[in-house]
Amino acid sequence: MSILYTFYGDDFTGSTDVLEQLGANGVPAVLFIGPPTAAHLSTFPRVEAIGIAGDSRSRSPEWMSANLPAIFHTLQQFNAPVNHYKVCSTFDSSPTTGSIGRAIEIGREIFAPDFMPEFVPVVVGAPHLRRYVAFGNLFARAPDGSVQRIDRHPMSEHPVTPMHESDLRLHLAAQGCANIGLIDIPTLKSGVAAAALDSLIAEGHQVIVFDTVDEDTQATVGALLWKHAWQQPLFSAGSSGLTAALISAWNHQDAFNLGLHTPPNPHRHIPIAKPLLVLSGSCSAVTERQLRYALANGYHGISIEPAELLDPEGSVRATVLDAATQSLRDGQDTVLYTALGTPASPAHGARLGAALGSLLRELLTDDAMAGVRRVLICGGDTSSHAVQQLGIYALTWAADIQPGAPLCRATADSSLDGVELVLKGGQVGTEDFFDRVRGG
Repeated sequence: MSILYTFYGDDFTGSTDVLEQLGANGVPAVLFIGPPTAAHLSTFPRVEAIGIAGDSRSRSPEWMSANLPAIFHTLQQFNAPVNHYKVCSTFDSSPTTGSIGRAIEIGREIFAPDFMPEFVPVVVGAPHLRRYVAFGNLFARAPDGSVQRIDRHPMSEHPVTPMHESDLRLHLAAQGCANIGLIDIPTLKSGVAAAALDSLIAEGHQVIVFDTVDEDTQATVGALLWKHAWQQPLFSAGSSGLTAALISAWNHQDAFNLGLHTPPNPHRHIPIAKPLLVLSGSCSAVTERQLRYALANGYHGISIEPAELLDPEGSVRATVLDAATQSLRDGQDTVLYTALGTPASPAHGARLGAALGSLLRELLTDDAMAGVRRVLICGGDTSSHAVQQLGIYALTWAADIQPGAPLCRATADSSLDGVELVLKGGQVGTEDFFDRVRGG
């Protein structure tokens, strides 16, 4: 097994975003739900990229110190040129929750036991998602279609990790990173990026942020990093923009004889799957619009009060299961949701995601629900914690739907083998996204 690239996703929606980039561009890849066993690896003998989906985006630095080393050691055994700690392209994180700075420090320690890596590249701009880094500052598409600096974007009001700083160097410095350099747009476009990178490394910059604003700058970054990766394996941090940059390098550097498959058509027809089951724990404005559109266009909605679902003495779980089962048996596209926009009550995080995942597993394993084979889960944290309750062990890319949320196929040692999943971050997708997932 010759592996080009490994990655760990700090949430599940972000992990499938990378899987989408790889699969749609002809790179055989598998995303494992946790560190794979030898038996599970043997199921995928011809892959060239291996990922592990995680939930460190919602975890503390102490949790990272206790759990990430084992995960990184698992990836290290594949001896890939590039090893990627995948983060969201909105970079939302803090010193106490989802600290990207702490993850970088752990990665530096693990991936070079004899000597520290010469540098850790940070590539966050993802033009395919309309996320851009210019002069070290992060910009992102807002729900109204405009592109806004991240500290003026709705992500600045995230309930757990609000983004109040757009300069990624300052943001990472607050999370413990030191000696942070920058390769900016003029440097990338001037043809001297390689020399500038060598200078930054010589000056002792341990972390280097790369601007990425379009396909040209992305391609330049990809070629530069791939060249370094063949000299010495890289540990890196960034969004799926890093994956896209590497794919550009792989497609344009045939001298490496990578043997990549001819890319399939990512926009192929998706067969209709009815009834579609949607599970939403997202409280974003984008998901709210999608939910309201679906409810106004024939989807049967079942509202769930999070506190009542989490009450061990309550009857809400049984009530929801009965209502969802009846709706799905009737062939209705069905939406289970915990919020329509920002909830009045506080977020319940991992507990709510796990409870929703347990609910979903019970629905999907009910013999009467054999016709439900495609599920959409909305919300980054919801997806991360819910999928871990399903008992599946891997996902592979099946088709693209919209950027950042592909159709994936589950592999499991149970009746859930072959179930199709779409994991959608709160900010992803058009108003009619649910219909697009349903296909047809």
